[in-house]
Amino acid sequence: MNKNILIGGAWPYANGSLHIGHVAGLLPGDILARYYRAKGENVFYVSGSDCYGTPITIRAKQENRTPAEISEYYHAEFCEDFKNLGFSYDLYGKTSDEKHIAFVQKFHKKLYAGCYTEERTVKQAYCPSCAKVLTDRFVIGTCPVCGAKTRGDQCDSCNEVLDIETLLDTHCADCGSALIYKDSTQIFLLISKLKNELVNFLETHPYWRKNAIAFTKRYIDEGLRDRAITRDLEWGIDVPLDGYDEKKIYIWAENVLGYLSATAALCEERGIPFEEVFGENARHYYVHGKDNIPFHSIILPALLLGHGEGLRLPDDIISSEHITLEGRKISTSQNWAVWLKELSRDYHPDAIRYFFIANGPEKRDTDFSWREFTEQNNSELVGAWGNFVNRTLAFLVKYNDRRIPEGTVDPEIRSKVAQIFETVGTLIENGRFKDALEGIFELVRFGNKYYDTKEPWKTRTSAPVECSDTLFHCTWLIGNLAVLLAPFLPFSSEKVLGWLGLTTVWNVQDFTSWKIPEDYSILFTRIELPKQ
Repeated sequence: MNKNILIGGAWPYANGSLHIGHVAGLLPGDILARYYRAKGENVFYVSGSDCYGTPITIRAKQENRTPAEISEYYHAEFCEDFKNLGFSYDLYGKTSDEKHIAFVQKFHKKLYAGCYTEERTVKQAYCPSCAKVLTDRFVIGTCPVCGAKTRGDQCDSCNEVLDIETLLDTHCADCGSALIYKDSTQIFLLISKLKNELVNFLETHPYWRKNAIAFTKRYIDEGLRDRAITRDLEWGIDVPLDGYDEKKIYIWAENVLGYLSATAALCEERGIPFEEVFGENARHYYVHGKDNIPFHSIILPALLLGHGEGLRLPDDIISSEHITLEGRKISTSQNWAVWLKELSRDYHPDAIRYFFIANGPEKRDTDFSWREFTEQNNSELVGAWGNFVNRTLAFLVKYNDRRIPEGTVDPEIRSKVAQIFETVGTLIENGRFKDALEGIFELVRFGNKYYDTKEPWKTRTSAPVECSDTLFHCTWLIGNLAVLLAPFLPFSSEKVLGWLGLTTVWNVQDFTSWKIPEDYSILFTRIELPKQ
């Protein structure tokens, strides 16, 4: 029975363009999706644009536009960016979609009817100068945990999830005035009542990345706090409860439900019960940056547990560290970033994908530099993989009338490749994408060494049978390397698989086509360092 594989990529805020930090954190999701499809599993690869929240309201105010206009503009840009980089989402939606809104409101109604929510009166920030209630992102203060200056929802320095009433020395982000606090009634999710369940959840997932385990343990050890799941906002999803007409569902209590609403839409489209995907015969991956860890390891599980219908909790938290740019922290406000729309316009998408997989911030922060990006393209994609493909296939085009010689694969070589399929597959499933890619490129280097050792440019005239056998084996290796690389480098792999009549099915494959087609061309070209 095929397994249901849910892969949820974090939903980027639709308030500004995507940059390389987003690519580094989200790319593992596409590798997982392509791999599991190649294995024949039922894949639900979902994500979307986060269209509500204060960051979008701020951007809209700055540009004298509506939040809807801002979110729609960037949603369209995101769709194009992800398409250009080969992200193969089964559904990339948006939180402003009617199906998402309906799903979230139905989910919240069930949540309110259970024993894990309650009404509370809380203090709400109010700016006397602006004469308005302030949402968390409009509150500036000092983090009570680390002492850094931050906004009121989450500390940018220590990643602590904050309540604005705990912030010190608060003032208005717009005018700088000191704030006062007024009473407001909100619905709270009683996370503290779920401590035992959340502790058990963490302890039964020792294979998570270290940052996910450490962050989650810290939140539990410091004392789980109940969190308001409604807010006095103008832009957001209406609270489905009488008396809350002027309030909205707080963004973190609805955006993480996008994984569920998107999956529900796919289930409806495919004729599959939603409960199957969120049941026993499933594996769920959540792919995001480390800033989002508590929302996936504490908040989402708490919502699912509070909902009370036994919905499957996350299995794998694929939480990336940060990526820096030329040794400095990425800053969109200072325009210190490499924007995805520009990068994908100027460079081969597989060159971009290769760099952010080979240098992915899986265990620690890593750096993007133009020199390293250029060198890795030229040495690995052009000099190693591209060279192996071109020297082999160009030889057949030139000297063998485009025909691939017939032959029988050496049992040792077949066994070696079969083992690599197994090893690489296990590494992918366990979220070790850098090691998986390196394992494939070890086979690329083996292929180049095999070609060099056999010297077909000499044996072409001195030992034609040996030359044919060499080229047969090299072409066979290239075909299977393309299968292995398809989840990582889909654009170039698709070309090679098409030339050789192979598929993306995750298994050792043999030729179905014996002639190099007319559209054969080199896979990659050298790039030069950008002029500074």
